[in-house]
Amino acid sequence: MKNIRKIAFAVTLSIAAASGAFAQEFTKGVVSKIDAKADKITIKHEDLKNLDMPAMTMVFRMKDPALLEKLQVGQDIEFVAERVDGKLTVTEIK
Repeated sequence: MKNIRKIAFAVTLSIAAASGAFAQEFTKGVVSKIDAKADKITIKHEDLKNLDMPAMTMVFRMKDPALLEKLQVGQDIEFVAERVDGKLTVTEIK
């Protein structure tokens, strides 16, 4: 019975750790430029903690280029950026 409790506890900890590892932190920014032909966006953003980058203005690729249609220059956004195939990429926007 004690072994079953230990296993159940270990599984619970593993699930909790995995779900925390996949949680994404959104960063605030302002859209500076949209290049729909190249599927890129320029964002003036706060610190990107997950990428260990200070606040700056930079160009990102878009994981889902269809999201560009919903954006406008000057718009405040919250987004997630990650390294995808070695390139800085916006993976989510809200």
